[in-house]
Amino acid sequence: MSNGNVECETMGPIFAALRFAAQKHSRQRRKDSEATPYINHPIAVAETLVRVGGICDVETLQAAILHDTVEDTETTPEELEAEFGARVRTIVLELSDQKGLSKEVRKRMEVEHAPHLSDAGKRIKLADKLCNLLDISLSQPEKWDHQRKLDYCDFAERIAAGCSGCCEPLERRFAAVLREKREELRGVS
Repeated sequence: MSNGNVECETMGPIFAALRFAAQKHSRQRRKDSEATPYINHPIAVAETLVRVGGICDVETLQAAILHDTVEDTETTPEELEAEFGARVRTIVLELSDQKGLSKEVRKRMEVEHAPHLSDAGKRIKLADKLCNLLDISLSQPEKWDHQRKLDYCDFAERIAAGCSGCCEPLERRFAAVLREKREELRGVS
């Protein structure tokens, strides 16, 4: 059954992932001054994949929506597989940090692991870092000082380098936003 350009078979799994992620992240908030609902972030990542990257693979979009559930909620890998299948579980797990490790070790591992992600994982990781960069401004995140914002730009650039070759439109947009954020942040140093 089709309505316009959208296949109903495609939308059901996407909405299932949205519902699941919204329930799992329901009590979480972003680090901005408005403490916006956390679910806005995975939705933005999936939207970026579609709008900027032209990515329409259902499992990639589901994994984008679910990419922080194992890392940041009580979701288990088994639960993800039962709901969304083995491929979505695999992609989400390759994107999940090990929370028991120090922040410095997790960041180092994220940079080292980026070149070894699947193509879907690289696209999601790049869209994730792009969305995070877009959220950085002179006043946001509220508790980040100027240097931490500049350091995040450098970190995101290292991640993006490891994801190179995964999706040219995403890479171009990432590079443009990175340049804009650095100019904005360096303009006040």
